[in-house]
Amino acid sequence: MKLYIALVVVLFASSSVAGAQSKTRVVKADVIDSYTAYIGANDLNNSNGTSLTKPWQIIRQDRANYHVYDLRDVGDEGDEFFTDAKNRQSLEEMLNNGSMSAEAQRMILRGDCWITVKIMGHENRGTFLVVDVWE
Repeated sequence: MKLYIALVVVLFASSSVAGAQSKTRVVKADVIDSYTAYIGANDLNNSNGTSLTKPWQIIRQDRANYHVYDLRDVGDEGDEFFTDAKNRQSLEEMLNNGSMSAEAQRMILRGDCWITVKIMGHENRGTFLVVDVWE
């Protein structure tokens, strides 16, 4: 697995008697897992048939389809990280902490596209996602 380094800038405030100061801390993260998947019709609805309305829901459903329901599109790749249901549950927070363009979000909501997901973090703990989308 290729090693990628991502820098996340975290701003936090520190107060003093003279007033508030802000400091910047740089956090190093590694790619702990990655995969490519096709977002198809099965990924756009939850297991009850309800249409999903958020990109994170669709990505999470894609992983549940892959790992739990054995509903795989041709070309879907596996991953180790999202085999764990707890990790799939954290997908929304991880995506909010990561990056995905507005156009990428629209493409996922529409379906019929490919995604590459990089799970960033330390050891086995994912902290954010980087998602690339193409047709």
